[in-house]
Amino acid sequence: MAKESLKAREVKRLKLVKKYAAKRDALKAQGDYLALSLLPRNSSPVRLHNRCKLSGRPKGYMRQFGLSRIAFREMASNGLIPGVRKASW
Repeated sequence: MAKESLKAREVKRLKLVKKYAAKRDALKAQGDYLALSLLPRNSSPVRLHNRCKLSGRPKGYMRQFGLSRIAFREMASNGLIPGVRKASW
């Protein structure tokens, strides 16, 4: 389980990215990289990191489900994810 402070930091970054998205796009279109560099660092979408919605785990993230591989496997085994079942052949 990730620390709450790390999860909160990611949420804060996501808010900043959304807040400055239009301004960032306009500055890029103008080619004004000096003004772009004056924006907050955390407003850059590159600084976002995908985390599991349940545990906050940063590694083994599955984009399609928004979960880490561990949480995904546990939920799939319990039948909590519709349309997903264990393969057998």
